[in-house]
Amino acid sequence: MATMKSDETRRKRPPAAKRAVEASESPGRPAPEQTSRGQAPQGSGRQDDAGQPAGMGIPTPEAALGLWMSWMSQNVGGMGNMMGAPAAGGDGAQPWWAMNADALSGTLLASGVEQFQRFVASDPMLASIDKVWNANPLREVIPVDWAEAVRALRIVWLRSLRDPAKTLTRSAELNMQIWTSAVEAWNAAGARWWGVASGAPAGGDKRFDAPEWHSNPVYRTLKEMYLLASDFLLRQGLEDNDMDPQERERITFHLRQFVDAMSPSLLLLSNPVALRRAMETGGASLADGARNLLHDLREGRLSMVDATAFEPGRNLAVTKGKVVYRNRLIELIQYSPTTEQVQEVPILFMPPWINKFYILDMQPKNSMVKYLVDQGFTVFMVSWKNPDASMEDITFEDYMNLGPLAAADVVRDITGSKTVNPVGYCIGGTLLAMTLSYLAEKGDKRFGTGTFMVSMQDFSRVGDTAFFMDEPQIDFIEQQMMERGYLDSREMANMFNLLRSNDLIWSNVVNNYLLGGKPPAFDLLYWNSDGTRMARAAHSWYLRNTYVENNLIKPGKIELGGVPIDLGRIKLDIYAVGAEKDHIVPWNSAWRITQLTGGKVRFVMATSGHIAGIINHPAGKKGSYSVLEGEKPAESPEKWLEAAERNDGSWWTDWNRWLVAHSGNKVTPPPVGNANHPALCDAPGTYVLEK
Repeated sequence: MATMKSDETRRKRPPAAKRAVEASESPGRPAPEQTSRGQAPQGSGRQDDAGQPAGMGIPTPEAALGLWMSWMSQNVGGMGNMMGAPAAGGDGAQPWWAMNADALSGTLLASGVEQFQRFVASDPMLASIDKVWNANPLREVIPVDWAEAVRALRIVWLRSLRDPAKTLTRSAELNMQIWTSAVEAWNAAGARWWGVASGAPAGGDKRFDAPEWHSNPVYRTLKEMYLLASDFLLRQGLEDNDMDPQERERITFHLRQFVDAMSPSLLLLSNPVALRRAMETGGASLADGARNLLHDLREGRLSMVDATAFEPGRNLAVTKGKVVYRNRLIELIQYSPTTEQVQEVPILFMPPWINKFYILDMQPKNSMVKYLVDQGFTVFMVSWKNPDASMEDITFEDYMNLGPLAAADVVRDITGSKTVNPVGYCIGGTLLAMTLSYLAEKGDKRFGTGTFMVSMQDFSRVGDTAFFMDEPQIDFIEQQMMERGYLDSREMANMFNLLRSNDLIWSNVVNNYLLGGKPPAFDLLYWNSDGTRMARAAHSWYLRNTYVENNLIKPGKIELGGVPIDLGRIKLDIYAVGAEKDHIVPWNSAWRITQLTGGKVRFVMATSGHIAGIINHPAGKKGSYSVLEGEKPAESPEKWLEAAERNDGSWWTDWNRWLVAHSGNKVTPPPVGNANHPALCDAPGTYVLEK
């Protein structure tokens, strides 16, 4: 997992560092480890007194930038001169494609670092910035795994050696594209100078929204060079069919992290907005940015949101209700009715325990809880405790017994309903699926239906999270949990942030450090940063049985409480939701529940992603959803998509109709709590406030 790592942690994790070296042994998949875990790898990316690399271990970000400059110079011909960087192949050196692997990697890294040092030394401002960078390493708050990025670069180079002619042809095509782009940029500037209308080129990249990126020929050429070279690098050597698809996706992911980190918008001297702000404020913005950087370095994390702007119970999670039950793992919230009559069968929410529940009850304008209460449902919410080291032995079985099973007993006692309609969100849905199978095996019918929102049961296709869930990464996670008793919430946050690094990481780097701005006040970002820890035993069991071994789809492979788990025994009616652009739970993985369970499943695909696709209040009149009507299920997600009908608006309205049909008659609202389970405190309770 790409995380913020201390020097001590880095020394304990040889696989990530070694993979930068192992690429030289195999141009496809990484070679097996040759050093024992816990032993420091050879080479740490440090430099000797002469300024040359001491090894090919974990490189510093400045070395990675040097690699980029060296690659640009050697592979893009005249581009190096346009950048002001000296040619790397001078003094009679061989062309890069004619060199062997070891010479290639060593020369490129050495050349890149040397170029970067000369480039920095020639500019006093850059030299000052470089000193600040090394004195206060920004890499401690930016969770990019530089070792994986360098490994990906090496694999691309090594694969390019297989067909030098093709590589030279592609490089020539890139040179021509860059030349054409530069000519067009200067022609457009000339046209504007003579008063000839010339519109700005269309584009959706927020990094280059400033008008200078379109109107100024220098900035426009720089932008186009960067975008063309980035696209070239992402395609170079990875288009052949002989590479394992998962390995190709992993390499592309880390290449994307690298090229995103090398964007010219992240440098003060090549960011027109930052330069303009510095001039307008007389340098005050740079001073504010330095203060923001020092604050984040002290905190050990990148500030992504104004933490003072929100608080659960003040302006988030404000739907009225009471905590009516508490055990060592959950608080159970019952929300107050707002209608004279309610549906007979109550709803029980099972949110993910890797985040806090109030994503389902943000503000009144986008609260799913309030929407359901206003539609006449009695709603209960599980609020998970934030585990600490004392809870390291909590098991996944405990999560089932103290979570959905204990909560369902309380809900039925308060409402008098024989059944409960549970809702599982993300991994809360994975827990719910196991619980339903457990109860089916025992003949327990306390649950009447099930709703699964962006939830996986089959982990054969896990989306972009696969980049962080291979065997060495999970070994590393388990090692951290053994030392602490839990997995820190920042580890999970870093993983999800890297999946959208431009939006969640680099945009904040520009805003906080280059522009000297305050982090934004945005409720979803606040929730995203308000994570929870993972209890060691439960989380290790979960990762092994889902991401690593995919045991949930193997009947009887998993046992909970001595009961074999078989999803095929679930005969309840199910409503399942996937999200079209979900990068955590791909919609076709969420669709798999239609084949894994034995009941009738209504599957809906919402637009947008993992969060925005689910939290879409009908009042916003945004998005759409697709659903396949009829009794006959589709044979594959592709055939389902072909036959499904798209509807405008939020899927909540369709779900509401389905819930009404599965919720019995209208009755008088039950009391909030009862003699057996009196109200303990107001919603949102105490567990959600734990940091």
